[in-house]
Amino acid sequence: MTDSGARSVYFVSESTGITAEAYGQSLLSQFGDGQFITRYTPFINTREKAQALSNELAHRAEAEGRKPIVFATMVDEDINSVLKHAECHYFELFDRFMPELIEITGLQPTRQSGISHGLVNPDNYEARIDTINYALSNDDGMRLNKFDQADIIMVGVSRSGKTPTCLYLALHFGMRAANYPITEEDFEKGDLPDELLAQKHKVFALTIEPERLAAIRELRRPNSDYASLRRCYKEVQMAQDMFHRHSLMVLDSTTHSIEELASLIKKSL
Repeated sequence: MTDSGARSVYFVSESTGITAEAYGQSLLSQFGDGQFITRYTPFINTREKAQALSNELAHRAEAEGRKPIVFATMVDEDINSVLKHAECHYFELFDRFMPELIEITGLQPTRQSGISHGLVNPDNYEARIDTINYALSNDDGMRLNKFDQADIIMVGVSRSGKTPTCLYLALHFGMRAANYPITEEDFEKGDLPDELLAQKHKVFALTIEPERLAAIRELRRPNSDYASLRRCYKEVQMAQDMFHRHSLMVLDSTTHSIEELASLIKKSL
């Protein structure tokens, strides 16, 4: 196989694999010219499953003519040893950082799976579920009277990226995030609801380029007035006028990913 072919990459964990995937994807993003076929492989939590994956990696290496790349978070040393000797280039997060951390802190790791995602700590897990439920039940301004319970409130025109950003804040940062879409009634009145302005210190505004907004809305409602460029320009401009009038922090979802928007909000708090 030539170097021009796509390379197989595995994200492996004995738990959810979220950390391994984030770790690996961050590193791979630095190699923009590379072609990668990624495979998400969570819950490799027994020696038998690890051996089966090791066999798969050997077959993949033989078929492709080069070893797959594996990013892993494997706290169990026995399972880890199986994959460490597999036919792959093995990058294990804990192996690379744990020895130095043990030396620095003088502490021994628990070597329990799932701790960072609340699977072992019931209080952490319940708090995470609570924030996700709050984001879902306070999506699209469904409960204006619950905004006082929010850590942050996102406001913006329809389809500007409020809901996915709120869910990301809930899932990754444990924040109670509500959102409110500016409605036709708000545009006619020329201002945001009083319930929202009463919590102005929690409000973050999302804006978006009208062309991008029109493209997103066109996928949802093709050939509609809702998706027309004229209407998108009008709504974005009127929304920005409201944001500036109330001195709200404005973030642009055209140029920032959901992860970046969430991080900017977290940092500002």
